[in-house]
Amino acid sequence: MSDITAVPEIRRGEAAVRPLGPAPRDGGTARENGLGAHALVQLTLTRFREFLREPEALFWVFIFPILLAAGLGLAFRNRPAEVLKIATVTPELARSLRQDKLLDVQQLSVPAAEEALRTGKVALLAEPGLDGSVVYDFDNTNPEGRTAHMLADRAVQRAAGRVDPVKTSDRLMREPGSRYIDFLIPGLLGMNLMGSAIWGMGFAIVDARRRKLMKRLIATPMPRHYYLLSFLLSRLVMLVIEVGFLLSFGIFVFKVPMRGSPADLALLCVVTSLSFGALGLLIASRARTIEAASGLMNLVMMPMWIVSGVFFSAQRFPDMLQPVIKALPLTAAIDALRANMLQGAGLAQVSGQLMVLAAWLVVCFPVALKLFRWR
Repeated sequence: MSDITAVPEIRRGEAAVRPLGPAPRDGGTARENGLGAHALVQLTLTRFREFLREPEALFWVFIFPILLAAGLGLAFRNRPAEVLKIATVTPELARSLRQDKLLDVQQLSVPAAEEALRTGKVALLAEPGLDGSVVYDFDNTNPEGRTAHMLADRAVQRAAGRVDPVKTSDRLMREPGSRYIDFLIPGLLGMNLMGSAIWGMGFAIVDARRRKLMKRLIATPMPRHYYLLSFLLSRLVMLVIEVGFLLSFGIFVFKVPMRGSPADLALLCVVTSLSFGALGLLIASRARTIEAASGLMNLVMMPMWIVSGVFFSAQRFPDMLQPVIKALPLTAAIDALRANMLQGAGLAQVSGQLMVLAAWLVVCFPVALKLFRWR
């Protein structure tokens, strides 16, 4: 009797032949049909198709960071010193105060001047006091009020004959790298890498779980780790477009300097994207609904948006919180990106930040694989 090598299998009303033995686990017919037929390649291409079919995702990944950089760059651009509006009630004080070109002095009646100060139309009110003194009314918690007080007092004292004992002169320097837009672009880059990795992976995984697609995928010969690796590989390819788009805008529109090595910057972006990708996989490993995943992702990202130095320096927070802030992946990413772009730091100078990012990657990815729910 000859050996049986195949058994008939009925599939959708047609006869099919299925070889006996275990199904191949190496990506199907990759060797026969080339690399394009490999399961990992097809899964990675699927990630791109899902992304390109979502106009909202394209907006948040590419357009939103550009709009944010343009708006904040214009709002906080370097400008000459602002002329401050102040009020006084006597012509003598008005003449003295007008000697300072940074003060816009308005002579008003007492009720009108007090009303202007209360409503914020002027930063300071100067009134004559007893024995030739001057009384300044201003809010010392308002930076404009403090500056107006300093300028007004200087003008009054000089009008009264005060002579500075030491002559001084100013030498103005406006160096690219010290502007707010230079500080902002690396922060937006880090924030965009975090958002696109966590939101992109989290929503795609939870949506596939919700629609029972994962249940169908694990019934195929696909190795399970291929599915998760496809997300990380797609992130690496998209990384080139995301980073290049935002950096090109900053360099050509706002002349943001690039003092570090492009190769070092590329490596920093890759490690950052992989770290946040692993964190996104961990967040989505157990969530069953979009609402649950959205809540978890906001819970993870919102504190980092605030404390990690995206829009202002993380040094503003108390010293007791600094060790915790420095241990966050977004803080490490932004600090490393700023050091490379603005200071020309190499990998050795940012090794501490790289270690923090690597630690998040090494911890989050294995835990995500361990906890991942396929149904």
